[in-house]
Amino acid sequence: MSSRLIRIPEVQHRTGYAKSSIYRMVNADEFPAPIKIGARASAWLESEIEDWITAKVCASRPDDHTVLN
Repeated sequence: MSSRLIRIPEVQHRTGYAKSSIYRMVNADEFPAPIKIGARASAWLESEIEDWITAKVCASRPDDHTVLN
């Protein structure tokens, strides 16, 4: 498990989602929540973002058991 913290620009780059979409999904419990790292700063655990991406890929290809293995 990676404990590396990544900021919103990298989360946007990895997911392809806009900042507003990411926060909308966080509020709907459809995306990992950020961690407060300062008074005006948040970050995400890299491993949680990678797990979310893997789950999305696997859900879109339920019959392909070789995806991301």
